[in-house]
Amino acid sequence: MWGFTGILGKLIKLDAVLIVWYRVFIAALFLSFFFLFTKKSFKVDRKHWWKITLVGLIVAAHWLTFYYAIQLSTASLGILCLSTTTLHVTWLEPLVMKRKFSWLEFALGAVVIYGIYFVSGDFSPKEMNALYVGLTSALLAGMFSVFNGKLVQDIPSTHLSFYELTIGFFGISIFLISSGRLNSTVFNMTSSDLGWLLFLGILCTSFAFLVTIDIVKRLGAFTVSLSINLEPVYTILLAIVILNEHKLLNSNFYIGSVIIILVVVLNGVIKHNQNKKLKLNTTES
Repeated sequence: MWGFTGILGKLIKLDAVLIVWYRVFIAALFLSFFFLFTKKSFKVDRKHWWKITLVGLIVAAHWLTFYYAIQLSTASLGILCLSTTTLHVTWLEPLVMKRKFSWLEFALGAVVIYGIYFVSGDFSPKEMNALYVGLTSALLAGMFSVFNGKLVQDIPSTHLSFYELTIGFFGISIFLISSGRLNSTVFNMTSSDLGWLLFLGILCTSFAFLVTIDIVKRLGAFTVSLSINLEPVYTILLAIVILNEHKLLNSNFYIGSVIIILVVVLNGVIKHNQNKKLKLNTTES
């Protein structure tokens, strides 16, 4: 499902801002129905509101830059830039979570940069702009991942998602109003665009998130996180089949892609082994 998100940035013939605006609205609305159906309380401690608001705006900014990068170039490039999120998490986690800085993770992040060098070898100015926007999106993704990792210790993940999506919707709405773009024209779309937006908001966002929570309980965090880290593989394969992007990409792109994806998978395996050792040491002590 998440592998489709980049593809939809090309299939939906709307501006990146409107894609994200509709996405957060549909996803938040679906989650509100989920809360009502399961009779969950919407209540969240007031002391966390400013933090949730900040992260909600960061999430919206992340998706805006992500889809803008895709529309400037290709879905494959957009999702590949997102793979560098791991690099930002490496230096953000020690600051936010107060954990020890990992030189191994930093080294893996450096290899990712080397992969980006391969990818961008023959880029045009427009593609370089897409790369910069995509890398900015990855930085924002790293920020909200780490901040949510901190917030989820006190707030249920379902509540976090609902309020962050809702805040993102209002934040983008204010931007559209201030720029004079929130008028009847935002509802001008084809039936195809509407269908893909519903698919994006309900299945690729809300449903995928809710199902992931349950899958983590059944299969474990490592299996799920490794599957999510393979999102670039899913997206690139889908882009080849659906968008014929293999005709637009050269060999350097695929060399860089393989480097980055291997690092992402290796990072997941290393973290899994470290967690196993930590649990083992804790049990023995």
